[in-house]
Amino acid sequence: MITTRWCIAPLALFINAIAAIQYTPIDLNTAGGLGGDSDCALLLNGPGRSSQFDYTYNLLRGNNPYNGPHTCITYDAVNQAYLDARKRIHVSQPHGEYKPEDVATVGELSLDISLNLARTYGLSYEDIEKGLPLIDTSKTLMREVCPPYLSNVECRAGKYRRIDGLCTNLEHPTWGATNVPFTRLIGPLYADGMQAPRISVTGNDLPLSRVVSRTMHPDEGFHDHAGTVMVIAWGQFMDHDYTLTATPLDPRNRNDPEECCHRPPHLKHPYCNEIRIPEDDYFFRLFGVKCMDFVRSFPSPRPGCRLGSKVPFNTLTGVIDGNTIYGVTEKFSRKLRSGYGGKLRMNPVFAEYGLKELLPLKLDIPDEGCTRPNASMYCFEAGEIRVNEQLILTCMHTLMAREHNRLAEGLTQVNPHWDDETLFQEARRINIAQIQHITYNEFLPILLGKDVMEKFGILLQKDGYWDGYDSNVNPNVIDAFAAAAYRFGHSLLPTAVERWSKAHKFIASKRLSDLIRRPFDLYRAGIFDEYLMGLMNQVAQAMDDSITQEVTNHLFKKIGARFGMDLVSFNMQRGREFGIPGYMEYRKFCGLPGASTFDELFGSMPNETVRRYTSIFEHPSDVDLWSGGVSEKPLPGSMLGPTFACIIATQFSYSRRGDRFWYELPNQPSSFSPEQLQEVRKARLGRIICDNTDLIDTVQLYPMVLPDHEINPRVPCKSGVIPSIDLSKWAEYPQQNFAYDPILGKK
Repeated sequence: MITTRWCIAPLALFINAIAAIQYTPIDLNTAGGLGGDSDCALLLNGPGRSSQFDYTYNLLRGNNPYNGPHTCITYDAVNQAYLDARKRIHVSQPHGEYKPEDVATVGELSLDISLNLARTYGLSYEDIEKGLPLIDTSKTLMREVCPPYLSNVECRAGKYRRIDGLCTNLEHPTWGATNVPFTRLIGPLYADGMQAPRISVTGNDLPLSRVVSRTMHPDEGFHDHAGTVMVIAWGQFMDHDYTLTATPLDPRNRNDPEECCHRPPHLKHPYCNEIRIPEDDYFFRLFGVKCMDFVRSFPSPRPGCRLGSKVPFNTLTGVIDGNTIYGVTEKFSRKLRSGYGGKLRMNPVFAEYGLKELLPLKLDIPDEGCTRPNASMYCFEAGEIRVNEQLILTCMHTLMAREHNRLAEGLTQVNPHWDDETLFQEARRINIAQIQHITYNEFLPILLGKDVMEKFGILLQKDGYWDGYDSNVNPNVIDAFAAAAYRFGHSLLPTAVERWSKAHKFIASKRLSDLIRRPFDLYRAGIFDEYLMGLMNQVAQAMDDSITQEVTNHLFKKIGARFGMDLVSFNMQRGREFGIPGYMEYRKFCGLPGASTFDELFGSMPNETVRRYTSIFEHPSDVDLWSGGVSEKPLPGSMLGPTFACIIATQFSYSRRGDRFWYELPNQPSSFSPEQLQEVRKARLGRIICDNTDLIDTVQLYPMVLPDHEINPRVPCKSGVIPSIDLSKWAEYPQQNFAYDPILGKK
């Protein structure tokens, strides 16, 4: 849904910004032979905006100049803008797989063409957002460079979902796929109507991202006495199943460009959008830091390579499909596999102790997303690139990779005639179903509460099939979910991460900033279980506007350094450069009352928070979505305020209704049998922890909630209270008889 309102920036600002770009005048001598149809590509309301090219070209051809009630943009004019853009932009056309940087070159080209047309025809916000995307670029020269996956994919219904997410929807092959644009709930608010980061409704600059961070989100250390740190661990694991914004990466170690701040302008990456630090900053001035490195997102081509304003894109698939475990390209997925028994490659580092395996070593680009103390120490490799971002995330990756291999072993017992590919795909299919079930059955009820889940239709059924698939629902990730709402977890982060013993006793803790990009503790035998025990026993911080300094001052801190970066500033900067409208627009979208004065926010958030907003923002409409969202008072029975609950519940509704492979569905090639579906419904995070750790023998029924003798008791893993999935329901009986173990997963 796109709102039909004009951008906050004055029209003159928009026209001046795009007029500054030097475009080549249209050459009438060559334009006629461009291979396009000179008919109207787009009719705009109101006469008199037709370009000089279109008017003269039609006159030369003997046509009567078009004087109707509309303005006509011809295909030839689009072609001319294309040829002009090609002079400036090198477009990648790889023969095989498109990498995000290849996709971005097509996005840059389509954005350049859109800017040219906007300038030539004096397009309004409405024309850019609703008109330009209607132009059929397959009838223009744009078809030469449009990536194949965006234009001509043939889909066939099959039992297993594709690794890259294509063909999740048979009619719209790119819905849910990798390297496609984020979905917008509300039209973007760019300062120039096209791509410049959002500014104030007054036309002035917004307060610096760092000023919002230090003023609105200080470290006050409150606790929420129900959720455990496991909520954060599962939440981040799911975030990395959903979203990774495409940005320029450093060519050596594939991290964001290290240098934006300390390079002269002519050597800076063109996407640099540094975060400025004010000179009076209470923390960073102590170290002389005046700037933080930050790069903007790549522009994306749209499906069919349609035109319009800048839209960022997601390098992951938009559906819940365990790409954290399996990757998003066929080539990389093959690399993660062992090639036998349907299993993933693992590292049997503790084999001599009889302990379970760790993830394999990351050998190809060892410094990617990893801070290594020396050249002989390696981080881990998994399906998602950020596996080493912080240690508890690495633990979740390890847990679910072990679960895949456990399922593959069990299926081998039940079906010894299955080959490696069948075992892998079936184990993957069950593992994804478990992830979907645990997310909606254990995680979302804590996060959103039952009332919100019921309102948005995301409560799971207890039995039978759920026939709710809608081929008109796009499961792609929402921009406001990726850049703001689902970053709610940053408020829950603890200052230190604790290790607990199998007897549920505290052992030790480590500062969060010392575990970011440094997962090396896991190479100590037995430590994995202690961190898992800590996740189930340590209380999370409260869901509020207080954020630990571990991530506002010490994020990605180098070894031996006394300061790092600021995650909250990143959140603000990302939302602004995405063109995401302010917090107030999303309140209105979600049916909540807006506010034209700060006083009207009293009651929605703490009084002190409102007072702080008045000290740095000129108008309530300027407040950034992430900042306003985490500051709201939670709904009853929910960890979130109404705005974030609305955006997140909308996303999870799309993820369920728009996924043809959703585990509860009937009548699909991928559907489970009724008996298999009932087994999948037994999936519990507690059981996965029991089955894939070495020493843990008691867990609470719901590990994301603190243990309680009555409501959430600790139970022995072997008691049978936490059920196991019986994989004998997956048994296929070939002609010859064979022995199989019907009690699977209970070895």
